[in-house]
Amino acid sequence: MLKQKLQAEYLQSLKAGDKDKVQILRYFLAKVKNEEIDKEEDLTDEEVISLLKKQKKELLESIESFEKGKRKDLEIESKKQLEIILEFIPPEISDEELNQEIEKIIEDNKDIFNKNPKILIGICIKALKSKAESSRIIKILKQKS
Repeated sequence: MLKQKLQAEYLQSLKAGDKDKVQILRYFLAKVKNEEIDKEEDLTDEEVISLLKKQKKELLESIESFEKGKRKDLEIESKKQLEIILEFIPPEISDEELNQEIEKIIEDNKDIFNKNPKILIGICIKALKSKAESSRIIKILKQKS
């Protein structure tokens, strides 16, 4: 499970004395724990990945802002954090694989697709959000409708 992998990496970094990585992993594990408290149950790997992707998006926005504001110190720190977070996010599937997955979902929901293709967006995003960014899914769906 991904949460255990994060905890193991945290302990390993703590023993190795990697303060930056310890700080980032501690912060993220706290986010996971808070989410579990809110939900009142353990998070699935998919939910942890979703949190990681949200953190990735926030860091990318921060990096962009720091570049514009010429804050090199904060930009470097955010890039380090992003690098560590990216270690735990599984790589996205290729456009070809994504296209095949979407084709399969369309085939399984042909009646819905024929009536209103836009409804399929939610179905595809829910099914494929751990494999690809929502924007890529929507882009391919728009090409098909």
